[in-house]
Amino acid sequence: MLQSIGFKSLEELTKAAVPAKILYNGELRIEQSLTEYELLKRITKISEKNDVWRSYIGMGYHNCCVPHTIMRNMFENPGWTTQYTPYQPEISQGRLEGLLNYQTMICDLTGMEVANASLLDESTAAAEALALAHRSNKRKKLFVSDQVHPQTISVIATRATSLGLVLEIGDVFQVDTSGKDIAGILFQYPNTTGSIHAFDDVAERARADGTLVCAATDLLALAILRPPSEFGVDICIGTSQRFGVPLGYGGPHAGFFACRQKLVRLMPGRMIGVTKDSTGRDAYRLALQTREQHIRRDKATSNICTAQALLANMSAMYAVYHGPEGIKNIANRVHNLTLILAKGLENAGNKVENEYFFDTIKISPKLDIDTIKRNATTRKMNFRYYEDGIGISLDETTTVQDVNDIYEIFCAKTTVEDICGDESCTSRDLSKSSFVRITPYLQHPVFNSHRSETRIVRYMKSLENKDVSLVHSMIPLGSCTMKLNSTTEMMPCSLPGFTDIHPFVPIEQAKGYQQLFTELEEDLCAITGYDNISFQPNSGAQGEYAGLRAIQCYHEAEGDQKRRVCLIPISAHGTNPASAQMAGMQVKPILVQKDGSVDITHLTEMIDKYRETLSCLMITYPSTNGVFEETISDICSMVHEVGGQVYLDGANMNAQVGLCRPGDYGSDVSHLNLHKTFCIPHGGGGPGMGPIGVKRHLSPFLPSHPVVNCTSNTGNNVQQSGAVSAAPFGSSAILPISWAYIKMMGPGGLRKATQVAILNANYMSKRLEKFYRTLYKGKTGLVAHEFILDVRDFKKTTNIEAVDIAKRLMDYGFHAPTMSWPVAGTLMIEPTESEDKGELDRFCDALISIRHEINDIETGKVDIANNPLKMAPHTQEQVISSTWDRSYSRELAAFPAPFVKGNNKIWPSVGRIDDIYGDTNLFCTCPPILQQS
Repeated sequence: MLQSIGFKSLEELTKAAVPAKILYNGELRIEQSLTEYELLKRITKISEKNDVWRSYIGMGYHNCCVPHTIMRNMFENPGWTTQYTPYQPEISQGRLEGLLNYQTMICDLTGMEVANASLLDESTAAAEALALAHRSNKRKKLFVSDQVHPQTISVIATRATSLGLVLEIGDVFQVDTSGKDIAGILFQYPNTTGSIHAFDDVAERARADGTLVCAATDLLALAILRPPSEFGVDICIGTSQRFGVPLGYGGPHAGFFACRQKLVRLMPGRMIGVTKDSTGRDAYRLALQTREQHIRRDKATSNICTAQALLANMSAMYAVYHGPEGIKNIANRVHNLTLILAKGLENAGNKVENEYFFDTIKISPKLDIDTIKRNATTRKMNFRYYEDGIGISLDETTTVQDVNDIYEIFCAKTTVEDICGDESCTSRDLSKSSFVRITPYLQHPVFNSHRSETRIVRYMKSLENKDVSLVHSMIPLGSCTMKLNSTTEMMPCSLPGFTDIHPFVPIEQAKGYQQLFTELEEDLCAITGYDNISFQPNSGAQGEYAGLRAIQCYHEAEGDQKRRVCLIPISAHGTNPASAQMAGMQVKPILVQKDGSVDITHLTEMIDKYRETLSCLMITYPSTNGVFEETISDICSMVHEVGGQVYLDGANMNAQVGLCRPGDYGSDVSHLNLHKTFCIPHGGGGPGMGPIGVKRHLSPFLPSHPVVNCTSNTGNNVQQSGAVSAAPFGSSAILPISWAYIKMMGPGGLRKATQVAILNANYMSKRLEKFYRTLYKGKTGLVAHEFILDVRDFKKTTNIEAVDIAKRLMDYGFHAPTMSWPVAGTLMIEPTESEDKGELDRFCDALISIRHEINDIETGKVDIANNPLKMAPHTQEQVISSTWDRSYSRELAAFPAPFVKGNNKIWPSVGRIDDIYGDTNLFCTCPPILQQS
């Protein structure tokens, strides 16, 4: 491969590709590589340092029983974890169906008309709800009940500060909306102390005054509790974690967002819709993508790029597994145990402060709180401690013995068996109250057809078989880095020491996690040249937002409140301007030159124009166009000279690890896509992790948290930034993946991986140059770790577009490269270091074969409308149909290259999707189907 591109060694290639001015010549200061077996022994010992107590803390996080069949066949299955975001729906129908089930589940339980296919967590979903309210009516005030979870209030406060909105926190029953100046109100149902209140009057008054009504709610409670839609709520948010997803010290979990139909085009995040394929059959796709950041940039509905698809699919499958009866039985059992617990504690002289509750109570104890803490510590139990009481939250895993143990902690001389005989314990029973739910839910056949493990396993496998993932072939997406997620890296995610711990336990119970965070922070700092890391941002876009917030807080601390301008090259990913807008910045675009590099002349002009108000430059390196720009350190110096900061988007770190460090050549902050460079799998559209690295002067402005001190590793943090995610350390449960990757690679392995990624990209570009033009190259004629193929001329000669090539690649068994971004009408390819030469050649062979098919159209051998590209992809049903009216053979349609034949054939499950039909006939819950016997 080196010989084919004119080099003798990887080191020679590196010196030619990477500018000498930024090349890092030392060895990374991380420990030498471990073997897989050494690593598993070590990570198991670290996990065992986490002391897993019985936690009854609640606050939006509950232990649950993850069905083993879902754990093994989804959570631990690379056929589910290694799929990409379903932007190519014809080969994504399995997870799209699962996500449609999720949306249906959310709509059914909340009573709302539409839902999206998950947000990052409950707190960010709440912030998005109030941001939607502001976008909807342009009002500047927000009102949040003081009975909302504290982490949610903190995230909302951070967002409100950034957007210049006024946030009021108080008694929601006293809120006055008559001034018609409040955009939206938010309350918790049941609230953070567990109490259930009637919000009918509050909602009626607010809506009459044009204020949107938002409710944070609990899915399991809604199985027996009146849904929010029935008392005038406009938006429902929450977390689906307790539907079959482990606690994982805070994540990853799928947040949900549901609203009324009238708000659908303002709704953030991804939404699955039903459409038709080319044969008229029902099919699924991402709907209303014109709302998203990659289309609307700073005017998008949100900056959300990563959803929580894998976790949403797990929660949906939990509902499929249990069905409506099973869910209701679980809810009733949890509620009944809580009724019994409350009655027993009351009988012993404690006061239960809640009139009505589902699974959580607040106790004014007879004993002093310190005594109860000591008793609970002896039993290894965690409660929620207020200044004036104790909170206890039960869940699906709570047993009769657990309740008896709680009685003993409170010195209540009774048992569950004693209380069961007391009829008065049902006085607070929701089934006997005005809060009882009478509306049915989960009536669709999919939630009523899989009552045996045989059926559920076959259903999960049938969905998995409809999707192309890394278990089938390379996914060569530029800027998305779809690389190996090794089995050894993934195994720690299932260790009980990592999965079964509540995010708000005392820090001394999470010593294993704290060791992991410390070691991972040290390694990432060594790799990037930064001084500190925050792990709180639970997606790349969240990292962008958190990094920009740190910059803004820094300027404000320096007395530079006027610095609000953010310069962003027009080639940047759409999350960049969307995040800058969310951080309260004014986005000013910077032009790029014909070679794809930043236009230095224009940048100079803009820096000079905004020198007094410049907050930062937001730039991707290597460039979004796949080139190492020579001027990056000079660009950073230009920004610093006028008092600005440099935000370097970490999306392309896979071209830098071991070769150059952003913190060395002038960057002040970067987010690191752990789901790209550092091997956390994409999960069909999420989870992701976007921790930020910062230079020392920005360390005091990293995200803080109101419940757990998450800044102990970042020096003297003055906590001016606030929380950006619900959990203090983001999606902690997937951080062992990146830790393991770094530990097994070691300094030499990381450097070589980057070099091979650059080699693979240049090898493919060279192999394809006789057939396609690589749009941008560096001064040495090389690309970085990715390259852009220009296919725009085919539109003029054959009416073939990038989308046609993308669909035809499915017939060859491949997912398409990144399509029409960052340049419309092009394909951006990133092979990563994970693929061997044979796989690279197969993909090149497919593209070369497609070029010959285009030539057949150019020369008139096949029809310009009826040809393999325009008709792609070809389903098995189409190919074996008794009628065939195409201008080419069935064999060419289905088996266009020798390597496609035999066991390698992947059949798209639907024909080409009709996007226009889907958007004009929006339908976002499960369509009626015939129930299968």
